[in-house]
Amino acid sequence: MTHTKTHTEWQCDVLIAGSGAGGLAAAVTAAHHGLKVIVAERAAVCGGATARSGGWAWVPGNPLAKADGVNEPRDDFRNYLKAVIGEAGYDHERIEVFLENAPHMVGFFENFTPLKFTPGAKICDIYGKLPGAGTGHRSVAATPFYAASLPKHLLGILPDQFKMTSFWGMGIMAGPDLGHFLNAMRNPRSFAYVARRTAVHIWDKIVHRRNMQMVNGLALIAKLVQAADEKGVQIKVNSPVGELLFDEGGRVCGALLDTPEGKVKVHAARGVVLATGGYPANIGRRKNFPRNPDGRHHWTLAPDEADGAGLALAESAGGYLDDSGRSPAAWCPVSLVDFKDGSTGVFPHIADRAKPGVIGVLQNGRRFVNEADGYYDYVSAMIRAVPEGETVQSWLIGDARVIRRYMFGYAKPRPIPRRLYTRRLKCVVQADTLDGLAEQCGIDPVGLMNTVARFNQNAKKGIDPDFGRGETPFNRYGGDASAGFPNPSLAPLGKGPYYAVRVLPGSFGTFAGIAVNARSQVIRADGGTVDGLYAIGLDQKSVFGGNYPCGGINIGPAMTFGYAVARDLAGARRYEDDNSAAPSPDYQGSLHVDTQAV
Repeated sequence: MTHTKTHTEWQCDVLIAGSGAGGLAAAVTAAHHGLKVIVAERAAVCGGATARSGGWAWVPGNPLAKADGVNEPRDDFRNYLKAVIGEAGYDHERIEVFLENAPHMVGFFENFTPLKFTPGAKICDIYGKLPGAGTGHRSVAATPFYAASLPKHLLGILPDQFKMTSFWGMGIMAGPDLGHFLNAMRNPRSFAYVARRTAVHIWDKIVHRRNMQMVNGLALIAKLVQAADEKGVQIKVNSPVGELLFDEGGRVCGALLDTPEGKVKVHAARGVVLATGGYPANIGRRKNFPRNPDGRHHWTLAPDEADGAGLALAESAGGYLDDSGRSPAAWCPVSLVDFKDGSTGVFPHIADRAKPGVIGVLQNGRRFVNEADGYYDYVSAMIRAVPEGETVQSWLIGDARVIRRYMFGYAKPRPIPRRLYTRRLKCVVQADTLDGLAEQCGIDPVGLMNTVARFNQNAKKGIDPDFGRGETPFNRYGGDASAGFPNPSLAPLGKGPYYAVRVLPGSFGTFAGIAVNARSQVIRADGGTVDGLYAIGLDQKSVFGGNYPCGGINIGPAMTFGYAVARDLAGARRYEDDNSAAPSPDYQGSLHVDTQAV
């Protein structure tokens, strides 16, 4: 193959394309084992979609759970995943690698890097009625920290807090942190907490010109970047991978980078790892999303750089897109906010749908889903329920109590004036009556009135015979027990005015991805491997077959497979956190320790 003449050449053991959770986890692990690592990031800052996310990682069996006395057998995780995925889509070998490596991955970063985790002690698996479902302790997130502890050269390659999920640019973490913000007008202690956080944020914006209170996915990325820097990883931003390099035997042995200094030929002795974030921002590629024939009827929370660059590189080497799972996208219901500067923001409806007094309806005015189930389920149900030929959309409806007390779409609760959202940004529709609200939204008024009457009658009793809302720990955790109703996820819609937000199909990223084997090696259509080429994160096909068993099932596998790939490339034979031999007795896969150190 003929290549463009390059100005310089770099040598490394491992080249990683992309700096999200997966790519950085691989980089840190490989460097810890003595490998020379280069991370090539296409954007000007690191983190990709991870930096915009809530930052939770689903890692069942993690050491934080065990430290809290929760020692679940691995069969519980297997049984739950089999029940969610189904036998036909259950990828036994890859799931075994995930379950084997996830606890040690958490232990490695806790013990050998600046990254520290907070346990998700109360975060429940979504499908609580299925065998093996967990009621907490299977998720972790990066512990929040103040970024003044970071070197300045690292702050320069970190993004600011994602605008759409922040409070005036200040990140808020799910759990007690968010609880204080929601209760600030009802609890003096919460008011003082919020006042302190806000004062620090204002100071940081004046002095540092950015948010410095790192939480959620940004905290995770920041600590991974710090760990990579401390272990000698070279992070190159504004440096997309142009094309792969092959040796005489057809093995991937490096790549060409387009850097600010010009083209660079990178020789990667042990391999190239693709971790570029999937293809959710690629309009042409996402035509395989249902009800989206032109690719434009979809709104992703991922950055523009998540456009399938990794997939294109894999295809150039003989790899292919595997979209055989349940869903090609990691669905999330979103609403659009048109700002006065001409930009349009995409807001994810994660926390509002489960709150008591909120319902979701279609254009016919009828409910179509358990609103308190996962965000994935909301969009899936919306796509199924909207008749062919109609725009796939729904509306979240709430009363005056809801918008005062909770976040409702992009709208923040008191003391933020609601007219900012109803009149200036016009992202929330307001009306004095339900039929007036229906008229403004184009909803059938009779259908809506009948739906609310039935919902209210049952909500007073704490039941939802239509969709079972509030019957699982996941539903109840997402509700509000302090609201004073029999079921924390249910409350009747009370007095007006009433409010509505138009909800559209969106995603956190893609579930369809590059076909890989249990070692995360890219495979060809004939089943052979592309030697020297790996894919992790959202670049690889979802290990759970396009299903969404719990929040954090993008970041958890991304970090875990990044960790496993790096150990494989380094030839590691024992786990770092406890020095135990790999694999453990609980491992039921067929990969041999001599060909992969899991």
